[in-house]
Amino acid sequence: MYAQERQQHIARQARTAGRVEVVALAHELGVTTETVRRDLTALERRGTLRRVHGGALPVERVELEPAVTTRATRLSDQKHRIAVRALDELPHDGTLILDSGTTTGALAALLPHDARLTVITNSYAHAAVLSALPDVSVLVLGGHVRQRTGATVGRWAREALEGVCADVALLGTNGLDIARGLTTPDQAEADVKESMVRAARRRIVLADSSKVGEVHLHRFARLDDLDLVITDEDLDEDHLAELRTDDGPEVVLA
Repeated sequence: MYAQERQQHIARQARTAGRVEVVALAHELGVTTETVRRDLTALERRGTLRRVHGGALPVERVELEPAVTTRATRLSDQKHRIAVRALDELPHDGTLILDSGTTTGALAALLPHDARLTVITNSYAHAAVLSALPDVSVLVLGGHVRQRTGATVGRWAREALEGVCADVALLGTNGLDIARGLTTPDQAEADVKESMVRAARRRIVLADSSKVGEVHLHRFARLDDLDLVITDEDLDEDHLAELRTDDGPEVVLA
């Protein structure tokens, strides 16, 4: 069994049983405890599991949906690189939909002072950053503000997007899977993200490598709805090969 297969098995078992133990996994998989610990470390780095004494817990059990303040400190270098690469995709003097999230927030912070854009966002935090730029016009989607993520959601946000025809949408996601597409734990956020996908001519997702292979409850887009995926160089080769298909989006590593 290859490392990727072992890790997928471990992740599935952790979600089913609620936890996994090093010694039991080593016996079941026919490998050393050191090999299992390396697999658990790899899964923890991807944000799938959390190591505990003697084993690991699925991240959903530790924190069902991490708050934005928690996510902001995770993989910050990778998110910065993704945001830098995403700057190349911005329209000149065009319209941009900017989703809530920490990676899209990194992009907002990097916009140059002379940027000329109209930006529609469902994040008041992003809007506060962008409003300091003299030639950026900021439109904030209304609705209920989710305290956990800082995103506006609900009917007001969805209805506002129905009349929008933007050049580019830059989207965040909690999960990105070849079969299940883009997913997030909250239905209200999924609904707004789906509206963002429909409202833009070009759809780009910014997702660090820990999101790839993850699946959450609510899907808001399929991979073939996207034009481009920007992720980081830590993405393993198996996942990269899965994503780079003839009928899928372009995939670039930052």
